[in-house]
Amino acid sequence: MNEITQAAQTALIELLEKAKLKKGSLFLVGCSTSEITGHTIGSASSSEAAVALWEGVYPLLSQRGIYLAVQCCEHLNRAVVLEAEAAEKFGLMPVNVVPAPNAGGAFATLAYNRFQDPVMVEGVQAAAGMDVGDVLIGMNLAAVAVPVRVSVKSIGKAHLTCARTRPKFIGGARAQYDERLL
Repeated sequence: MNEITQAAQTALIELLEKAKLKKGSLFLVGCSTSEITGHTIGSASSSEAAVALWEGVYPLLSQRGIYLAVQCCEHLNRAVVLEAEAAEKFGLMPVNVVPAPNAGGAFATLAYNRFQDPVMVEGVQAAAGMDVGDVLIGMNLAAVAVPVRVSVKSIGKAHLTCARTRPKFIGGARAQYDERLL
């Protein structure tokens, strides 16, 4: 389990360096603990893997003042658990459901139980995220997602994909763009 925590920390640090998130940003994690432990997605939720991943991401995000949002599995239509403060800040309407290991996933269940004031919402527009085990976080990222390559290719046995977002480019051939937003 220490390897899972270390891999998550390393990937997160590299992603945060490239994503340049500001304090108060929303960071999304979608996770299959089944995949982390070498099983097929949705078949073997692991509380131990969830704790190891949490220890790799939550403290670092919290220290930087970045809100963690956790995407549930497809049994909850990929709803998201986050702190009520973050939901309010981003104008998100809470829905009534509580994740469980086999309906929402072990990582979402852990987040719901560890957040100070958890709420569930139907979706978010996160600024960056980690997809652990190919759970398809794209629907909960802001409009223009950009893949970010990090040195960590997997967490446990789960494939890792990282992404950040950027504003849309608008205009034509004569448009100029702010380099800081690329």
